[in-house]
Amino acid sequence: MAQTMPAVVFERAGVLRLLERPLPTLRDDHDVLIRIVATGICGTDRGIALGHFPASSGVILGHEAVGVVASTGDAVKAVGSGDRVVLNPTFYCGRCRPCRRGTMAHCEAKAGRELGVDCDGTMASSAVLHERFVHPLPAGMSLRRAVMIEPLACVLNNLAAAQLRPDDHVLVAGAGPIGALCALVLAARGARVAIVDRDSARAALARSALAPSVDVVDGVVGEYRNVQGRRPDVVVDTTGVLLEDALEAVADAGRIVVMGEREGAQATVALRSVVTRGIRIVGAGPYAPDAFELAIDLADDLPLDALVTHTLALERYEEAFRLLGVRLDGATQPGGYGAMKVLLVSGDDLLAA
Repeated sequence: MAQTMPAVVFERAGVLRLLERPLPTLRDDHDVLIRIVATGICGTDRGIALGHFPASSGVILGHEAVGVVASTGDAVKAVGSGDRVVLNPTFYCGRCRPCRRGTMAHCEAKAGRELGVDCDGTMASSAVLHERFVHPLPAGMSLRRAVMIEPLACVLNNLAAAQLRPDDHVLVAGAGPIGALCALVLAARGARVAIVDRDSARAALARSALAPSVDVVDGVVGEYRNVQGRRPDVVVDTTGVLLEDALEAVADAGRIVVMGEREGAQATVALRSVVTRGIRIVGAGPYAPDAFELAIDLADDLPLDALVTHTLALERYEEAFRLLGVRLDGATQPGGYGAMKVLLVSGDDLLAA
């Protein structure tokens, strides 16, 4: 039996490699060995590849993953061999002060345990996680849909931070997978929502994936003034670099949720304007475990599959990243988009199951 597996490894900005890595093994009675079927390429993975998000050299990338349980430690009760599962990559210890206060997203023990960032992730054929982070899928949910549960948890966490009201008009900045997922969730809730992106290719991809009730606009967020006749009450910045534009667009007494994370991103804010206009700027941070569990519950009711535009074998990782504007020849300047959500698969026979 093979003792190694192929894995997509981050070397440095602009350089990823497909390398043979040791197969992971159970280390603890509560560990679960998962055969990874598919991993979604996240904006974080893209940012790591471009040098816009910090990661450890030599780490296996990937954290949006689904698979099948291969084996378990003796104490595992939540899942068993053969179960179809989704992985929660957001570590929490359950013992530190933030965890005891219910803010597990800010666990003090997270350093060195961020899947696909500073510890090995899921762009490989197998992974091992504590059973706390391995969730069985509802019967009948396809793995293709389930791979979107992790980004859905991110979206639910940030929309909760926006404290949406029934009559809010919402503008989503950025038409990538997270922006499109925000719009999809909002539309399903009956909210009035528009999504804006200056990249016409990304706007076109979002337009084809979303319901006609979502207004998808090619343009600049700061110049946008109209969500069904008025300024947006809420702006969700999924890019992490458009706070100044969001302040130009948002209505008085509005809220801005800065969702995207870009290392080194800064903004200049006129504080008097923020105060006199009554604007609230919110950073939701990582999601807590309850947001992930809610995402599992809601995934069956949302057409998440519509956002998956490409599935490629793990060995075709270079082509997959190229579809997302990343050239893996040492370049760190992004190119154009040719896809919405791209999945790297190592178990294509099971992806439709």
